[in-house]
Amino acid sequence: METKELILTTMKAAGKPLKSGEIADLAQLEKKEVDKFLKKLKDEDLIASPKRCYYSTK
Repeated sequence: METKELILTTMKAAGKPLKSGEIADLAQLEKKEVDKFLKKLKDEDLIASPKRCYYSTK
């Protein structure tokens, strides 16, 4: 599975907004890599940040 898809799937499965560190732990990825992809996903308007440092799928 592509990293981007893995992050989105992990976020959807959680069913609640997550911090990047939590996403990294659940998806078994490096936090740096998750941060990089979260920025891309936000630019593509696929995720939202309901409160500071938390991310959820749209």
